[in-house]
Amino acid sequence: MRTYKQLLVAALMLLASALGAEALTMKDFVLSQSIAGGVGEMIPANDGNNYYELSDDCSRIVKRSYRTGEDVAVVFNSATARDCKVDYWEGFEMSDDEMWILLWTNKEKIYRHSFKADYYVYEVRHNKLTKLSEAGGEEIATMSPDARMVAFVKDNNVYVRKMEYGTVVAVTTDGKRNEIINGVPDWVYQEEFGLLNGLAWSPDCLTLSFLRWDEREVPMYGLNIYEGACNQQTQYALYPGRFEYKYPVAGEKNAAVSVVSYDVDNRTLKTMKLPIDADGYIPRIKYATTSDRLMVTTLNRNQNHLQIFAVNPRSTVAKLIYKEKSESWINLDYADAAVWGENTFTILSDKSGFTHLYQYSNSGALIKQITKGNWNITDYYGYDPVLKVHYIQTTQAGPLNRVLAKVDAKGIVTKISGDAGTYSAQFSKNYTYYLQKFSDVKTPPRYAIYNNRGKKVRNVEMNSEYAGKYTAGNIPVKEFFTFESDGNVLNGYMIKPVNFDAGKKYPVILSQYSGPGSQKVLNSWKMEWEQYFAMQGYIIVSVDGRGTGGRGKKFESVVYMQLGKYESIDQCAAADYMASQPWVDAKRIGIWGWSYGGYETLMAMSQKNSRFAAGVAIAPVTDWRYYDTIYAERFMRTPQENNDGYLAGSPIQKVGDLKGRLLIMSGTADDNVHIANTLQYQAEITEHNKVIDMMLFTNMNHSINYCDTRYALYLKVLDFFDLHLKR
Repeated sequence: MRTYKQLLVAALMLLASALGAEALTMKDFVLSQSIAGGVGEMIPANDGNNYYELSDDCSRIVKRSYRTGEDVAVVFNSATARDCKVDYWEGFEMSDDEMWILLWTNKEKIYRHSFKADYYVYEVRHNKLTKLSEAGGEEIATMSPDARMVAFVKDNNVYVRKMEYGTVVAVTTDGKRNEIINGVPDWVYQEEFGLLNGLAWSPDCLTLSFLRWDEREVPMYGLNIYEGACNQQTQYALYPGRFEYKYPVAGEKNAAVSVVSYDVDNRTLKTMKLPIDADGYIPRIKYATTSDRLMVTTLNRNQNHLQIFAVNPRSTVAKLIYKEKSESWINLDYADAAVWGENTFTILSDKSGFTHLYQYSNSGALIKQITKGNWNITDYYGYDPVLKVHYIQTTQAGPLNRVLAKVDAKGIVTKISGDAGTYSAQFSKNYTYYLQKFSDVKTPPRYAIYNNRGKKVRNVEMNSEYAGKYTAGNIPVKEFFTFESDGNVLNGYMIKPVNFDAGKKYPVILSQYSGPGSQKVLNSWKMEWEQYFAMQGYIIVSVDGRGTGGRGKKFESVVYMQLGKYESIDQCAAADYMASQPWVDAKRIGIWGWSYGGYETLMAMSQKNSRFAAGVAIAPVTDWRYYDTIYAERFMRTPQENNDGYLAGSPIQKVGDLKGRLLIMSGTADDNVHIANTLQYQAEITEHNKVIDMMLFTNMNHSINYCDTRYALYLKVLDFFDLHLKR
């Protein structure tokens, strides 16, 4: 029984939370403080019982117990390491034998996902720190399995440093910006394939394999850089600078990619003999369990034919061991989940209509389909050879939820998490423990250690203080609903004002992304502008239309070759559904979206049956001909093959049909969705004697988030909707 004192404390905490919530401003919803606390990277130790982690001040690497969370050992300390002049580290990597540590600091962004840094190698046994190269600024670095060597990339060339001798060997010398790239992916591979490291060591450490991009025939793209006020560039105070890089737009030349092997002893290079189309892709290389099996994944340009080859890097001969074709596109994530064993391998595929796990022999013969059912595997965590079980994340509890499960040798799937909400996991080396992350629409992320039986061992981060701030009674909560569009039942959520009165008429804002395979309607935590706008008297609605993920291949691939068609039908149907509610003002419905969501905003507002009174499109694609090859062609093929699809899916072609008031916002230095999309759309608007609102953000990239710029952005969005939906 709780004591009077305990009850009093609880009441005071609730009161404090409520008072704190009343004081919340927009900044609390659109800046970094709206993001719940997380857990730093936990690198599993070989023993399976412990993990490595950077200390809070980023000066030490600590070995900690999964079970207790207590420190087991300090394996690196800036204060005591020999020859160490760095006291702040941004990341690290342990060698296979855990006797060497690769560390990096002074990160400098290249593109959205890549960076340069100063890399160091620490020898645990001798407490000695060595800088990888005197000048620093390496783009990537990776240790050999025996930790005797480190391969790294600098200025588009690959180098190998032999730690014992302190010597550095140039593996390549032909690297040159905007021409030849060795080891580090080009822009479009980074952005659309998520590839950041094109190096791979063989298990015996005798061979270093790497990807090489020849982008000399790829057209150049240029962006102006101005002085600005955020991270001011004073050198451009009077005349703008220019950032130029290779960016292949739909239908244009891609970089020619090849796989090269380097013989460490002989210092010789060989190019692998792969039966790949001249304009095909090589998005992944990875060694299997032996040094004569470099697994090379290839895709044709249309990305509907995936092949995996086992390549001998010494003979250069490639043997096809897996292939898959699709009538639409193939998700590269499925190949990423491949696990190579001594005699068999497992891989994900959606060829049954849903994403499931399959087992093959190393010669390429199908052994069995491991999982079955009308649900998707959404993440694969690995295989425990002791218990003979696979660990997975699935949609078994419905597409709005993500649950954890294990699959035994008979294919029996057993959940090891709850049903409702979003669960994810990070396992120890021997699968004895895992870090579980959980959230739902009412619960901020909670992190805890569990054992492989699904039993909680200890809490790690509960976000208690954060929860007190954002889950008080006057913060609106998402409510899920379904409705029918064009014969399809769609999932959605709405956020109503806390003091919602069914006798009133409210304005509505549809918040959507709508891109292929994406999902906004999930039973997970997110605190953002949507809740704040609801507190200002709006009903916020989000609907995942056709083409979005979590519901099988058929639902997702219906948009193939005709982006924008079904998404727009469904978003307009969502507006119609909301207009039919007695507490909605049918004349005051708006729509909002960023990136693909910005594109869909323009498309939906240009439909003949559109009832949107106002819309905001941030960083929108306005014609798929302006966007990169890999993404645009994955869903649309090339403009040369699908001209009608590109025309039908272009907001620029539909400017004459635009209804309602429109605000477009873009960053002038967006290297992803170029500002040309916005400017060309505005040019067409002018030609049609129409008027739109526009706000540009100087030197900002696709995220528009430096120097708290998000605050100004959302102030403008709220002001715009207030003007056009609250009059």
